[in-house]
Amino acid sequence: MLTTRVVFGAGYTGSRVAELATARGEKVIATVRSEERARGLAGKGFQVTCEPVLAVAERVVDESAHAIVCFPPDGETDAKLAPLLARARAVSYISTTGVYGDTEGTIDDQTPVSPEPTPHQARILQAEEAYRAVRATVLRAPGIYGPDRGLHVRVRTGAHRLPGDAAGWSSRIHVDDLATLLLASDAVRGETFVVGDLEPARQRDVVAWICEEYACAYPPTVPPEQVHETLRRNRRVDPTRALRVLGVELRYPSFRSGMKRAA
Repeated sequence: MLTTRVVFGAGYTGSRVAELATARGEKVIATVRSEERARGLAGKGFQVTCEPVLAVAERVVDESAHAIVCFPPDGETDAKLAPLLARARAVSYISTTGVYGDTEGTIDDQTPVSPEPTPHQARILQAEEAYRAVRATVLRAPGIYGPDRGLHVRVRTGAHRLPGDAAGWSSRIHVDDLATLLLASDAVRGETFVVGDLEPARQRDVVAWICEEYACAYPPTVPPEQVHETLRRNRRVDPTRALRVLGVELRYPSFRSGMKRAA
């Protein structure tokens, strides 16, 4: 039986999932919230709909479907959508390493989530549990970047500010690699994986590399409290188990390849 990939939320990551599956010759149905977004995805080779996600799930999700949920939680929709996906062949949910809060050091699949989640983190964890109830596979991703989004773009445009000495470690993942992992996650049920690239690095070292690669100015330093909390964290993601179980080899194992200046 041929698989239909049903992408709920064709935003930055979801649209790459849809494009990659389409390039493989697969049938794809993707949801968006606006006609404007639908027009922006016209001609990509996959079906785009502005129907509410619950209506789409009731209409198209069956035992041949791989449902891939890529929209952020709102505290309500996930609890209603998840039961409608129970009949799918596979379900995948993209989450975030933000659920680990201020945890430092190395993060892997055995690391406990923050014991005192913020309201936003609590919504993410509630969404994870809703999908786990239908045996979804959850991928917790660090910062997602691509050709037109990420630290290299902020540094080049002068929008980035370094928090203090910027000595904190961070991980990231290229959107194409995340899309590949999401498609591969249909091979398992009920798993939770931490994903990321293979070269965590100190923020200041990544920025220094970007400045050299793009011949741009080094960004100014500000007190840590003046930048977003995600830029103040200090941890490294270990994606080893996800890559092994899902059988994926990263196209961009390092920021050095993923952010490299186009020739």
